[in-house]
Amino acid sequence: MKVLHILTQRPALTGSGVTLDALTRCAAADGVIQRAVVGVPADADFAVAGLADAHVHPLYFETEALPFAVPGMSDVMPYSSTVFSSMDEKTLDLYRSAWHAHLSDVLADFRPDVIHASHLWLIGALLKDLAPTIPVLSHCHATGLRQMRLCPHLADEVRSGCRRNDVIAVLHAGHADWVQRDLDLPVSRVRFVGAGYREDIFTTRGDFIRDNHVLYVGKYSNSKGLPWLLDAIDDLSSARPDLVLHVAGSGAGAEADTLRARMTAMASHVELHGSLGQSDLADLMNRCAVCVLPSFYEGVPLVLAEALACGCRLVATDLPGVIDQLAGPFGDALELVRTPGLIGVDVPEPEDLPAFVTELTETLAQSLDRPSLGDPLRTRPGVLDELTWSAVYRRVSAVWSELAANTK
Repeated sequence: MKVLHILTQRPALTGSGVTLDALTRCAAADGVIQRAVVGVPADADFAVAGLADAHVHPLYFETEALPFAVPGMSDVMPYSSTVFSSMDEKTLDLYRSAWHAHLSDVLADFRPDVIHASHLWLIGALLKDLAPTIPVLSHCHATGLRQMRLCPHLADEVRSGCRRNDVIAVLHAGHADWVQRDLDLPVSRVRFVGAGYREDIFTTRGDFIRDNHVLYVGKYSNSKGLPWLLDAIDDLSSARPDLVLHVAGSGAGAEADTLRARMTAMASHVELHGSLGQSDLADLMNRCAVCVLPSFYEGVPLVLAEALACGCRLVATDLPGVIDQLAGPFGDALELVRTPGLIGVDVPEPEDLPAFVTELTETLAQSLDRPSLGDPLRTRPGVLDELTWSAVYRRVSAVWSELAANTK
């Protein structure tokens, strides 16, 4: 089987990039012939797991032809990016035309049996214009659904274009309902594939002292709940002088700069680690008692599965992906905090924030006071089996095989 992967932003640095790496790595081991198309800055280093450099086809940004940063599927990315809602029609036309030409060349050369496209967004919407007879699986990470709300002037283009793609893969049941409703699709064209973590990297690694060490993994972003997590750490630190919040991640832009300055000023209780590779992140998780994700919008947050595999207790907002996929199997290892009311997609209602901070502070304190989980993979066998990348790949490759068979 020949599969062409399409990711219109930088690989490896976001959830969709990690998903690309996981699928290409698993598929390479399975003997699948693959190529990948990615969007990168002209001066960036990049790679896709399991693929030789010659089999990765970059479209370069910040060039004379494309004189702007790679547009990101979230408005706050962990690197310099262009926000879709700020792009005028001339810039959007340049973006579409560049991808159209680049993909046309790759398709003519590679002639895949299946196209696996990340995101329900602009480039996914034009694939059937380029390759009307090649089956397309569009992998929904929820960010395209959010961008349709943030860019209503582009929503009809995305809906009508992506509706033509053969199958939409989703992370959880809530996404399936949303996709069926937004794209007016029958249930048979929406498939659950879930999300995964690397079980060969994220494991317990020794008997570390974890007391009063809390971990946040993610972008420096208000939509991730980071400002209010810092409020909670402020509240907790008066009674816990040895409390440390470890922050693994990064961000670009004014919002990220404001958060970085605040965290730097809290150096006695906040340690900034920057963006970490997966092995280094697993090491850090092994040193922390609790991993917290106070986000206002997520698909299925893999970081919680990774942290649990490393022995962390978990605190997270009660988002649909957390409730649908994680709360049941994780049991009492996961404590939920009520998400505040939202204005639009991911902006909290100001009047709800004091109660949110109070509940987050209390839940963190309770989790820190609970006994260690030890090695959850040994004490809770099977809890993460369906959240491994091998399980996700098994579900995705079944869809590839079905699509390829239907075209022969």
